[in-house]
Amino acid sequence: MNFLFLIETEGWYRLERFSPQTFREFVWENPFWLYAMPFALILFLIRWFLALPTRQKLSFTLPTDTKSLQKGTWWRFVPDVVLLLAIWLVMIALARPQKVNEKVQKYSEGIDIMLALDVSESMLYEDYSPNRLQVALQTAKNFIKSRLYEDRIGIVVFSGEAFTLVPLTTDYELLEKILSQEIQGKMTEAEGTALGDALAVCINRLSQSKAKSKIVILISDGDNNTGKISPTEASQIAQKEQIKVYTIITASYQAQVPFGKDAFGKPQMYENAIDEQIMRQIASTTQGEFFRAENAQNLERVLNEISAKEKSEILEIRYTQAKDFYRIYLLWAMIFWLLWLALKLTFMANALKD
Repeated sequence: MNFLFLIETEGWYRLERFSPQTFREFVWENPFWLYAMPFALILFLIRWFLALPTRQKLSFTLPTDTKSLQKGTWWRFVPDVVLLLAIWLVMIALARPQKVNEKVQKYSEGIDIMLALDVSESMLYEDYSPNRLQVALQTAKNFIKSRLYEDRIGIVVFSGEAFTLVPLTTDYELLEKILSQEIQGKMTEAEGTALGDALAVCINRLSQSKAKSKIVILISDGDNNTGKISPTEASQIAQKEQIKVYTIITASYQAQVPFGKDAFGKPQMYENAIDEQIMRQIASTTQGEFFRAENAQNLERVLNEISAKEKSEILEIRYTQAKDFYRIYLLWAMIFWLLWLALKLTFMANALKD
């Protein structure tokens, strides 16, 4: 016990223990005692004023020049000041000054997300600038940057057929590199848009996942016109696997949209026939949500909204370690108290008062 006391009062003699900076760094367990410190001074003053009328007086003759004697009269207040300091130090000790070291450990159960990107020819239409596909790729990169690194993300590309470009991974740099450099229009030999096949490939990747939340973000211009499995069948399988599908149509509401230029350098216009029904059905069956982004800003907003809805659950465990410093001030209080007792035996004490 004595050894522990010596350890915890190490460096007690340093004057920095009484600096304002040191007191600001402390966490006070019982701050009431700090607020009570001015009252200790007030009680001393009240005691001194109440004692004035009853104080014993001794009459004696003084020389004419008393200036040299008056200079030393203030010494009689020293014992009271020392006692007040001792009481204040006891009150500081009772306030329990501490320094707290808090550690926070965070655990997150990530979400598994598959991005299914349509790379068919219609995604090269230029109602988005520069085209639908380039805007979708840039927005997907921003979405990935907004996620926690505990989330695993994979990429599936599709047109007339679908395949996995990146399996589920937390290597976000790789994902961003693939989106920037590897994906382009008409990546598959088969033409058309196979929404059902794309969803089936995503389901296959997510079916073995142990994550609590599994989602697919299906980005397309909405027309399903080929594939080995229908979107209806694929969405029913996703429902059984508890996979939520967010469907996004990337197309404006214009009747005709530009794509390429003719021999005279004028934009060639193509019919913008979009069937929202299939994409709405997929989202509804899987308890997901359907969106239509008519421009780049809307697409950014939609993906931000999905990111906000599908937040990873973060668990925090806090470890708090507190180190007490009250023993240092208690030791100083004992020193001042012993000094006060010693001063009472000197010329500073008022014998008549005692």
